[in-house]
Amino acid sequence: MFRTILLSLLAACLASSPLAAQEARWRHGSGLLEEPKYPPDFKHFDYVNPNAPKGGLVRLGAQGTFDSFNIVVAGVKGAPEQGLGLVYETLTTSSLDEPSASYGLLAESFSYPEDYSSVTFRLRPEARWHDGKPVTAEDVIFSFETLKENSPTYAFYYANVTKAEKVGEREVRFTFDEKGNRELPQIMGQLLVLPKHWWEGTAPDGRKRDITQTTLEPPLGSGPYRLKSFEAGRSATYERVKDYWGANLNVNVGQHNFDEIRNEYYRDATVLLEAFKGDRIDFRTENSARNWATGYDFPARREGRVILEEFPLRATGVMQAFVLNLRRDKFKDQRVRRALNLAFPYEEINKTIFSGQYERVSSYFHGLEIASSGLPEGQELAILESVRDKVPPQVFTTPYTNPVSDSPTAIRENLREADRLLREAGWELKDRRRVNAKGETLTIELLADSPNDERVFLPYKAALDRLGIVTSVRTVDDVQYVNRVRSFDFDVISSVWPESLSPGNEQREYWGSQAAQREGSRNLAGIADPGVDALIDRVIFAKDRAELVAATKALDRVLLAHDYMVPQWTYLKQRTARWDRFSHPETMPRYGGAAFPTIWWYDEAKAAKTGAPR
Repeated sequence: MFRTILLSLLAACLASSPLAAQEARWRHGSGLLEEPKYPPDFKHFDYVNPNAPKGGLVRLGAQGTFDSFNIVVAGVKGAPEQGLGLVYETLTTSSLDEPSASYGLLAESFSYPEDYSSVTFRLRPEARWHDGKPVTAEDVIFSFETLKENSPTYAFYYANVTKAEKVGEREVRFTFDEKGNRELPQIMGQLLVLPKHWWEGTAPDGRKRDITQTTLEPPLGSGPYRLKSFEAGRSATYERVKDYWGANLNVNVGQHNFDEIRNEYYRDATVLLEAFKGDRIDFRTENSARNWATGYDFPARREGRVILEEFPLRATGVMQAFVLNLRRDKFKDQRVRRALNLAFPYEEINKTIFSGQYERVSSYFHGLEIASSGLPEGQELAILESVRDKVPPQVFTTPYTNPVSDSPTAIRENLREADRLLREAGWELKDRRRVNAKGETLTIELLADSPNDERVFLPYKAALDRLGIVTSVRTVDDVQYVNRVRSFDFDVISSVWPESLSPGNEQREYWGSQAAQREGSRNLAGIADPGVDALIDRVIFAKDRAELVAATKALDRVLLAHDYMVPQWTYLKQRTARWDRFSHPETMPRYGGAAFPTIWWYDEAKAAKTGAPR
């Protein structure tokens, strides 16, 4: 009896101890705010063809160049080769028919406590690098430490991780400095895993490898493809790994079907399009409305050998805008910022340049159900009330709208209102120039990295010139542009922020005060506002989907009310062009867009009619 009582007391103590709270519940998958769709024993994702044939070549095109296969550091020409995602893998992977679910890839399972204060990953015993060595816990820790040390973006992204440690033969635990952040376990699942033994080894030429430097040595990975051949700066060809360790995993079945994937680089967008029309590229996503309307009228398209197809973008929202650098005094006054929006002739540009194909961005989460609209109510209103003293009062009374310039009368009225706001802000018009009380002229440089931008920048410049703002358009090369943006050395640039159905920690990087002055951050505008920070935290620490949606709408509404940017345009479908040599599953993933080439395959019958790639 006494022994039974002791055992009962011991069990009760253990049940209430921190150790018990950390008791592992190993998961095959997890949703951010909901249970995952697929059970532990699922065979494959619903949207793949599990019997898709393997084989064939697909040629993809990119504008720019590359000078490195080191994914950790950027090359002097801008970025490492884009196909490295085929070579390396992450601890988990996402499905394309759920808004925020992840499943084990390199990790067979993962666990985290109810307070989300840590996450532990258990690696698959069969996971192998292409040289046959196992993927280890040491590789995971090395990757985390290396990425955090050498990349400002990763350093910020992993800022909440206080410790990475090996806690078992194949287990790694990441401990966080805050509790309740549901996204942190998923963020760590997205960790790109690099081979420690390879990077700490010696290259064939006897040189010790250095992960902090660019390199053109073919990388060692664990993924479905390896680098087969390349021409520095011009092309890179990847071949499917025939004995790939993860080929039969349920998260991989029906995917990675091409024997070879080749990336071809072109310096000019016009040449890139002509390369596609000349059958040098098999598939491309078209981002130009003008090209989509007029650029594909050529024989192969008329003969049906080239197919144009649009795929809905249901999982990706967007904020695309002219970014006003708030670090510069001339943009600190909201009236000036609103005046710059009033001057933007969007409707004219959409009609004359974009053939009327676009819609204007009216939300930081444009295209998603989490975008704000109308006046706040319910839970969103309650959240805004909790920060009433930190947010603009108009968020409670006035829905955000962009100015409309769809007629000469509307344009004149907008410019009159812009003139009034500028005068209110202390910028008078003298000798056809906008000057302040100190006699300083209001000047704006629109910075571009491509001559194609000038067709939009120049009409905007003309409108700003009419207000007496001395405006210039400057186009610089890729390297200079990247360096200037990274160091926030600009007045106005054009940029874009993709948004998901489940926003979270990336919002700190986009709009948070801590990122505002950190060189290289994505807070390009330099937003540093306590109300915005408070609402970002409400998004991150939302307890359920309803609270996440309400908090995101509140954040969106406040960002819009400050007029930090001049919203541009978007198109909520992915426009694609392809030579008719490929097939895809009959049911496409709801949130995957085209998902090319991941779930597509080479179709021998179609290729016989169209002609094989050269």
